[in-house]
Order: sequence, then structure tokens, then C-alpha cells
Amino acid sequence: MPDDAGSFIASEEVAPQSLTQSAQERLRQLIARIEKLEEEKATVAADIKEVYGEAKSTGFDTKIMRKVVALRKQDRAERAEQEQILDLYLAALGEI
Repeated sequence: MPDDAGSFIASEEVAPQSLTQSAQERLRQLIARIEKLEEEKATVAADIKEVYGEAKSTGFDTKIMRKVVALRKQDRAERAEQEQILDLYLAALGEI
């Protein structure tokens, strides 16, 4: 339990020795995989940013392209339902 200063009392801390050797190794492997995937994710994000930069320099509207990509990820039925609700809300506000 935390003492008044918010730190934990030493007797209740979890010692690294409480994990078996195999559990420690498995933890290391999992952390390493996560770190590798995070690096790959950063690389892919940079690549995507570069492609949007190319599109912008060609004259495409990247804001709209991002919307198109997001819409294409959705199921057609889900997208149609959202569009109907959007139209309903805009009509109720006198926007369309």
C-alpha cells in the first residue's frame, strides 16, 4: 500500500525474481516484438505522409483524400446509414 508520500512500501513491491525464467524471457520477446512493430508503424506513417505530400504537390486535395480513405474502410451499409443520419441532421438545422 502507498505510504503518506505516495510511494510503495518496499515489502509490497514486486521483485523481478517473482517471474520465472521462462516468463521473463517471454516478456522480453513480447516487448521486443512490440518495439519492432512500433518502429515499422512509424516507418509506414512516414511513407503515408510522403504519399499525401506527393498528392498535394500534384494538386489533389489531401483533406478529401483522407476522407475517401476513411470512407472506403467502412462497410457500405454502415456508410449509407451514417450519410442518411447526416442528411437528417443537416436538414433539421436548415443546412440542406
